[in-house]
Amino acid sequence: MTSFNPLEEKGMPMEKQFRNWAELNVMPYDKEKVDPYTQTRVITLNGLEMESIVYSHQFARHCPSNEIRRQLALVRRVEQQQQKAVNWLTPGDASNLEVTIGYEQVAVDLTAAVAQKEPDAYLRQAYEFGLLEDFDHLYRYADLMDLLEHKKAEKIVDTLTEIMPGRPTIMEHRHPYDDVRMPMDAKTAAPESVLHALTILGAEQQTMNYYMNVGNRPTEPIARALYQEIAQIEEQHVTHYESLLDPTTSWAEGLVWHEYNECYLYHSFMNQESDSRLRRMWEIHLMMEIEHLRMACELMKQIENRDPAEFLPKTMPQPLVFQSNKDYVRRVLAEQVNLTADLENVVPMEQAPERYRMYQQMVNGDGFVPSEAVIDEIVRVSGSDYRLEINGEHPVPNFQRPMALQGRGR
Repeated sequence: MTSFNPLEEKGMPMEKQFRNWAELNVMPYDKEKVDPYTQTRVITLNGLEMESIVYSHQFARHCPSNEIRRQLALVRRVEQQQQKAVNWLTPGDASNLEVTIGYEQVAVDLTAAVAQKEPDAYLRQAYEFGLLEDFDHLYRYADLMDLLEHKKAEKIVDTLTEIMPGRPTIMEHRHPYDDVRMPMDAKTAAPESVLHALTILGAEQQTMNYYMNVGNRPTEPIARALYQEIAQIEEQHVTHYESLLDPTTSWAEGLVWHEYNECYLYHSFMNQESDSRLRRMWEIHLMMEIEHLRMACELMKQIENRDPAEFLPKTMPQPLVFQSNKDYVRRVLAEQVNLTADLENVVPMEQAPERYRMYQQMVNGDGFVPSEAVIDEIVRVSGSDYRLEINGEHPVPNFQRPMALQGRGR
C-alpha cells in the first residue's frame, strides 16, 4: 500500500458534506449474507464517531469562545450524520443478542489486532488483559443466545473467532481503584500508541453505552441479569482504557488526534472492505474527515500557536486490519488467564489486594452470578455448554470440558 498522509490530501469542502434524510437513511446490510468483518467494521466506526462526538461536546463545555464552539458545532453536526449513516447499516431484524455477538467479536479481534501492533510493552499488556475478558463475554452471550433464541453464534462470527471461556467474568469484578492504569506520555509515545488507545476506548465505550441502553429490553430475568453484569465490566474497561491516554494533552491537541484517528480508521477499513457499497461510504467519510482534520489543525495553530505536523506521523501508520487471531488469543489465554490488577499493575491472582476480595464479596456474595448461571442453565437444558473450538481443546486444562460433557448435544 502506498504511503498516505491526510495532512497533504485535499478533503471534501464543508459546504458539500451535509446530506439529506434520504441519503442518511441507508439500506442496512443483510444479516444473513454480511461478511462478519464488515459487521465489525460497522460497529467499530459507529463507536469511533460516537467518541468524537462526545469529545467535541465536552470540548465545547470547557471552551469560553463562541467562535470556537461554532466551529466544533459545525463539524460535530456532520459527524452526527456520519454516525447515523454508519449505525443505520445495522439491520432492524437482528436481535439485540445477535448484535451483541458482533460487539464482542469486535472486542476480541480489534483488541487482538491492536495488541499485536502496539510497540509499548505496558500498553500491550493492558490490551491483552482486556482481551481475555471480552473473549469470555463472547462465550457467555453466545450461550445465552443459544439458550433463549436457539441460534448459534457461529452463524455470526463464522470460523474467524473461537468461542470458549476466557478469563471468567466472575473473576473480573475488581475494586474501582484497580482499573486505573498509568497514562502514556503523548510527547514521547509512538503515534500508533495514541491511535490504538483512542480506537479501543471508542469501541469499548460504545459497547458500554449499547449495554446500558439495551440491557433492560429482554423479558427473561437471566438475560437482563447477564447484560447488567457485563455492562459493569464494560464500565471497568472504559476506565481501564481511558486512563492510558495522556491527561496533560490539551483540548485542541486531543481534537486533532481524534480527527486523525478517524482518518486512520476510515482509510484502513476502506482498503479492506469487501462490500463495494460500504467501501464507497468509508471513502466518502474519509474525504470528510480529511477536511475535519485540516480544520482541527488550524484551530490548534490559532489557540496554541503550535503546528500539529510537529507531532503527527509523516505518513499514516500501517493499517489496522480485522483478521482472525485464533492462535494469538489461545497463546494469551494460556499465559495470562489467571491475572488480575493491583492499582496500576497487572498481577497474578494470588497477589490480588484485599480490596479485590472485599469487592467480590459485595457483588457476588449472595451466590448468584449471572455469567455463571447462564452456563449452568444451558448445561442443565442441553447437556453441555455451547463452544466453537476450531483449533482444538481449550488451551487451559482447567477450562476444558469435562469428558462427561464432551460432544453431548452440541
